[in-house]
Amino acid sequence: MNVLRLMFGTAIVAASFGACAAEQPVASANAMAIARSNACMGCHAIDRKLVGPSFQQVAEKYKGQPQASAQLEKKVKNGGAGVWGPIPMPSHPRMNDADIKTVVGWVLAGAPQK
Repeated sequence: MNVLRLMFGTAIVAASFGACAAEQPVASANAMAIARSNACMGCHAIDRKLVGPSFQQVAEKYKGQPQASAQLEKKVKNGGAGVWGPIPMPSHPRMNDADIKTVVGWVLAGAPQK
């Protein structure tokens, strides 16, 4: 009986939110691993300001902006300054575009931890 409830509940969640919802935990873990391996977490935290804004602050700032993903992908690749204060964000020219897209998508989704 519990197995049926679990299967039925999973089917409803997948049907309601699409395949992305079912893949969310893997995508979040992958995005966090990419962020850690590229030194993003040295300046950013998920839920509090460090050197730079938290990932959740970034998500809130860019919420509803159709060009946010492209803007942030460019900023990660090329670096930037002035949006969040005087401390510049370093460029990440060696980070591949797929990894940048993964991290930026995760950040714009509010940087879910699971």
